[in-house]
Amino acid sequence: MPKPSSHYPQTPYKTPSSAAPDRQALHPDCANCFALCCTAFGFTRSADFAVDKAAGTPCTNLAADFSCTIHHSLRARGFKGCTVFDCFGAGQRVSQDLFGGESWLERPVTKGKMFSAFKAARQLHEMLWYLAEAQVRTFDPEASRRAAILRSIIEKAVGGDPDGLLSLDVQELHAEVRSLLITVSEEVRASYFAAEDDHLGPDLRPGADLIGKDLRSRRLCGADLRGSYLIAADLRGSDLTAVDLLGADLRNARLEGADLSRALFLTQPQINAAQGNIRTLLPPDVASPSHWGP
Repeated sequence: MPKPSSHYPQTPYKTPSSAAPDRQALHPDCANCFALCCTAFGFTRSADFAVDKAAGTPCTNLAADFSCTIHHSLRARGFKGCTVFDCFGAGQRVSQDLFGGESWLERPVTKGKMFSAFKAARQLHEMLWYLAEAQVRTFDPEASRRAAILRSIIEKAVGGDPDGLLSLDVQELHAEVRSLLITVSEEVRASYFAAEDDHLGPDLRPGADLIGKDLRSRRLCGADLRGSYLIAADLRGSDLTAVDLLGADLRNARLEGADLSRALFLTQPQINAAQGNIRTLLPPDVASPSHWGP
């Protein structure tokens, strides 16, 4: 395997030292990955990517040692999408565990299977991220047990062999995980509804169109914003404790001074896509991106 250079595409943020042990392996380790995110996926020229790239082909900015030749200027060069993406640790898992540290350059015959395995593993690792939180946040022993069982199934799949991983019905598993997450969300948010009924308003609901919405300095505790569109929404100074953000679109959302430290099902990619500063409070497993302001 080629050794990483000084321009190796490292994670654009620092993993917090207080991160939960269950999620330690769910952070990217680019130095132990064969640049799978730069090869397996395709993208179209847009505000996020300066060029078109077909799936299964190396990015034009990828060097032979799997480093990114423009890593330190991705946003300035029109590759903002690269700074938002997060593989939840699937890259190193596939590269080192499933394929034994032998790259697709060294064994071109593995290229197709490795890329397919990465796409599946990325989805599964994201599920592991949510399940680890669900297991901790729930008060229901049965829900905790279900989360543990699902985590075990996923870990067995990604810890086995490529064929076993690719034979897994990811969509069926996703549906089971989603059902459990909704149950845990309802449980966690219930006390906030009971304490302050109808304080959130009819617009704050799953899948709501909140694009550009002014939600500054509001106590949004317990809101269900699962799958909502919060693109460019102004959440500065707001309290998002126990707010379900599963799948919410936070692109360019203003989070300066907002408290997301106890938000539900928040991920690094969501934060990478948003705007914030040092006053934005985040969960211990999610870090402030390097492109955020002071």
